[in-house]
Amino acid sequence: MQDATPLRLSIVVPVKNEIANIAPLVAEIETACAPLSPFEIVYVDDGSTDGTGEELAKLARARPHLRILRHDRSSGQSIAVRSGVLAARSPVIATLDGDGQNDPAFIPEMVATLLSGPSGSGLVQGQRVGRKDTGFKRMQSRIANRVRRWILRDATRDTGCGLKVFYREVYLALPFFKALHRFMPALVKREGYAVLLVDVIDRPRFTGTSNYGFFDRLWVGIVDLVGVRWLIARRGAIPTVVED
Repeated sequence: MQDATPLRLSIVVPVKNEIANIAPLVAEIETACAPLSPFEIVYVDDGSTDGTGEELAKLARARPHLRILRHDRSSGQSIAVRSGVLAARSPVIATLDGDGQNDPAFIPEMVATLLSGPSGSGLVQGQRVGRKDTGFKRMQSRIANRVRRWILRDATRDTGCGLKVFYREVYLALPFFKALHRFMPALVKREGYAVLLVDVIDRPRFTGTSNYGFFDRLWVGIVDLVGVRWLIARRGAIPTVVED
């Protein structure tokens, strides 16, 4: 039977073919988020073919707080995140990548930043320092972030960081499209919410290689950037609504 105590946090982790990284990351999340109990961990298996689903099922047998969602086909990181958020049972959501590069030790600080932030805060965005990617990937990330900041004026150095903490209702108010997770600061501001920033230490992935590639993001990202700029321009003034 599900514990009736309201959950304080839902941690959503999208994964594709990360079998060797599941157990160590689950253990780290449990340790880091122990002060935030009760919480749930929602893993979204995005069409894995390497036994990731079986590894998750094995771990879940002894962990009632670990939930598993499965996509019957790989649909991309943003859709996996959305599946997790829709299923989440807490009003506060944390997300992180499933490869171990995002350290869950920063989640409590980010949750505290959101809850103690100014009225109207909607998102805490992690910003990586000490990037552990290859030189080529760091270069393309710098270029992409500079272009994005110039076009969107979102004042965020690193929107590609998977570590985010936000209110579920804020996320569900955003227009959804593939690659939404890379534009959340700009779109959260579009809805009138404040975005808070926390520096987080980057680290190498535990093992394996990335399953969401550079060229998958590059060309689609250019189109999405234009689309997001259009969405921001067409938002219009946000009124104050009062019920008589």
